[in-house]
Amino acid sequence: LAFAAALLCSDGGCGKCLDCQTVLAGTHIDVERFNPSGLSIKAEEVRELISRSAWSPSVGSWRIVIIEDADRLTETAANALLKTIEEPETHTLWLLCAPTLTDVSVTIRSRCRHLQLRTPSTLSVEEFLIKNTGVDSKNAAFAARVSQGHIGRARFIATNQGAQSRRREILSLIFSLKDISSCFKAAARLLDIAQEQAESENSERDSKQLQQLQDAYQGTGRGMISGGAKAIKDLEKEQKSATTRAIRDNIDGALLDIASLYRDILLIQSGSQEILNIDFRQEITELASASPAKRSIEQIEALLEARANLGRNSAPLSTLESLFCALK
Repeated sequence: LAFAAALLCSDGGCGKCLDCQTVLAGTHIDVERFNPSGLSIKAEEVRELISRSAWSPSVGSWRIVIIEDADRLTETAANALLKTIEEPETHTLWLLCAPTLTDVSVTIRSRCRHLQLRTPSTLSVEEFLIKNTGVDSKNAAFAARVSQGHIGRARFIATNQGAQSRRREILSLIFSLKDISSCFKAAARLLDIAQEQAESENSERDSKQLQQLQDAYQGTGRGMISGGAKAIKDLEKEQKSATTRAIRDNIDGALLDIASLYRDILLIQSGSQEILNIDFRQEITELASASPAKRSIEQIEALLEARANLGRNSAPLSTLESLFCALK
């Protein structure tokens, strides 16, 4: 959004003008931001974006279409987008966002200009949190460190006691891995945590959306007007898909936290004391002394493989069970 604001701002992104403020608030009429709620971006969703991308800008010099998680484009969706990326409207800019360049299909990325965003330093994130959230310096420093440069996640951790408690419980699961039974219990618990978080974050929104749709299709009598039942069924399907994605995203975030734990173990084994999870320093030190660095590297590789498997839509529980057995 900041990049889009800079493109529309007459002063290169001042952050103060009406264009900047409306873009950053997500209300600029010439900027469309598509954030997929499901596990993938479907071809029909891309075709709708393409149709709207042909509109001329209303107030700015550009019409900007932002696709979050472009790595989630299905092959059919990527093919649908390809011609538009090759020959976009003269007034339209497409911004495709992805974790890494290699996550996007070759055919798409070969037709785009690449902009690598630098991960902000821990100090920069800490200063941002203090300035923009009002948290104290100790809390800001903690959130900035454990978020590993992710500002959105740092803000969430700094301002959400539940997020801090979940992180501690998730990391504590690693220290409980003693045998096969404990590995299976830990996997089930991590999945429960991810599901509970997804339901907590989505339930209120889902109920509100359903109520609004029911009100919109309510007829003058006791029943709904034509098309209401199908619309509700489609909404429930979308909400189920969004919850499934949220669960997988929560698991992925948990695995990143666990990976940071093994990173710290490897650092201790290498003679460094600059670890991220200082609230688990004693436990990390004990694990570091109990195994060689080679073992820590193997455990990190197992975590990376589990994340890749989840990205390929493998079953979450069996993936976690296999992972925790490998970490034991």
